[in-house]
Amino acid sequence: MNDPCFYKVGVLPPKSKSDYAYVLRGLQHLSEDGTMAVMLPTGALFRSATEGEIRKYLLEKQNIHAVISLPQGARNFTAIYTVIYTVLLIFKQKKSDQILFIDASRDGVKNATRLKQNFLTEEGFTKILHTYRNREGVDRYSRLVSLDEIRENDYNWNIPCYIDTFSEKKSDVEATMSSLSAKQRVIETSKKEMIELLNKLDTPEARQAIKAVSISE
Repeated sequence: MNDPCFYKVGVLPPKSKSDYAYVLRGLQHLSEDGTMAVMLPTGALFRSATEGEIRKYLLEKQNIHAVISLPQGARNFTAIYTVIYTVLLIFKQKKSDQILFIDASRDGVKNATRLKQNFLTEEGFTKILHTYRNREGVDRYSRLVSLDEIRENDYNWNIPCYIDTFSEKKSDVEATMSSLSAKQRVIETSKKEMIELLNKLDTPEARQAIKAVSISE
């Protein structure tokens, strides 16, 4: 706690997880007009205990400018061997009263040899860069969030708390159900046509086939 990197915070990062030790050390050396990007596992956004206290400290100092989620197992920028989701945190010494949250977790393409790893596409990278530079809100992709809202969420930085993708998932389900209903109607029409044709044949084989179709219904 005598280390200048930690004593202002009032707590130490847990020994088992060094994520915020790197963050605080980086901020200690960040110039007044500098920008720092740190890649961390998603758990750093919501883990409690002393890490929660550190997030509170960083938020109240208004150092955190953006929280960006990346595709699962993103391999573009890191040598971390992981299949979990990672996030990119952007810090500045310049204060900000809003944090930009970006959900780029769906903008990846599969690694052909490791299916649980992805690469961020060039289009995905360009979209992140444009959104970050303009600090703009995009439906179900990015949002500027006030510090008060984050305080109300107990200093939780987890992206789903601030960007709603549920509506998109609901639309996908509705589209799938609609497609299944249409296919079911086609099947029912085909069965009726088949039964009418078999009735016209009026043979033992045809009558047996009609029974089989009726049972399948």
